[in-house]
Amino acid sequence: MKIKKNFIAATMLAGATTVLSFLSAGSAQAQGALVMYCGVQEEWCRAMTTAFERETGIKVSMTRKSSGEIYAQVKAEGANPRADIWWGGTGDPHMQAAEEGLTVEYTSPKNAELQDWAIRQWEQSKNRTIGIYSGALGFGYNTDLIKSKGVAEPKCWADLLNVKFKDEVQMADPNSSGTAYTLLATIVQLMGEEKGFEYLKALHKNVNQYTKSGAAPAKAMALGETTIGIAFMHDIVTMLVDKAPIKVVAPCEGTGYEIGSMSIIKGAKNMDSAKKFYDWALTPAAQKLGADAKSYQVPSNKATPVPPEAPKLSEIKLINFDFAKYGSSDERKRLLSKWDNEVKNLPK
Repeated sequence: MKIKKNFIAATMLAGATTVLSFLSAGSAQAQGALVMYCGVQEEWCRAMTTAFERETGIKVSMTRKSSGEIYAQVKAEGANPRADIWWGGTGDPHMQAAEEGLTVEYTSPKNAELQDWAIRQWEQSKNRTIGIYSGALGFGYNTDLIKSKGVAEPKCWADLLNVKFKDEVQMADPNSSGTAYTLLATIVQLMGEEKGFEYLKALHKNVNQYTKSGAAPAKAMALGETTIGIAFMHDIVTMLVDKAPIKVVAPCEGTGYEIGSMSIIKGAKNMDSAKKFYDWALTPAAQKLGADAKSYQVPSNKATPVPPEAPKLSEIKLINFDFAKYGSSDERKRLLSKWDNEVKNLPK
C-alpha cells in the first residue's frame, strides 16, 4: 500500500510540474530559450532538461506527453507553433509529422556517429526526424498474481487470449500512445490484417483498461493492479529493477520494435537553441542519461554504453518492421480509425 501511495503522489507531482512547464512555454519563447515536447518518462525528460540547461545556459520549458498526444498538439499548433523541439517517443508519429510538413530538415554533425537504424529513420523521413534509441515491444506479468490464479505463464501473444485472463490484460490506446500503435502495427504485420484484427478483437475481451500512456500498463502490473501489461520491454525492466514481482516476455511468435525519434518543429521560434539541443542529444554523454534515469533503451550513438539491463535485441525474434509504411499519415489514420470502429467500441 505504501508503494501505491508513493506512486500516486509522484504521478500527481509529475502532472503538476508538466502543467506548469506547459504554461511557461510562452515566456520561454519570449526569452529566446527552448520549448521542448518530451515523449519519454518524466524522470528522463527532467534529466535531459537539467543537463542541457547546466551545460549550455539555455533555459528549457518542457512538457511531457505520450507520442500520439504530442503529434496531435504539434498538428493543432501548426499555424502558430509553441514548441521548438520534439524529443523522444515512438518514431511513427514523428514520421507522420515529417510527411505532413510539421517538422523541418536538419543534418547534424553527429550523424556519422549513429547506428544504421537511426540514420535509416532520418533518410526515410527526408531528413526530418532521427533515431535516438530503440526498444522491443513485449509484455510482462505479475508473478504473484499468476501463481494465485493457477494459470500457466504466458509466453506468446496467443496466450493473452486465454479466457482466464478476462479483465486481466492492460494496454494503452494507440490513438494517444506510440507504444500501443506499435502493437497495432506489429500484430497486423505479424498475422496479416484480417487475422490481426481478429486477434485484437479477441484480446479486447481480456483488456481491463486502455490507458493514455504506453508505460502505464507496466506500472499497473508492478503494483498488482493488473496481471498482464503490454508495453515496451525496457519499460517493464524498469519495474523489475525496482524489485517488482514481474517477469518480462519477448513473445514467441515474434514482435515489433520502436525507433524513438527526435524532430525540430517547423516554425520554431528558438531555432538556434533547437539545433544546439538536437546535436547535444545525439552525444554519448546526453544519451547515457537514459540509463541513469532507469530507462533501458538501446542508444543510437555507437559510443554510448548500452545499459546492461537493456533487453538484448539480438536475442529477440524481431519482425522486419516497415517504419515507412506504418509511419505514413494515410496508413496511421486508416489503422487507428479501423481499430476505433472494430475493436475499441466492441462490447466486452
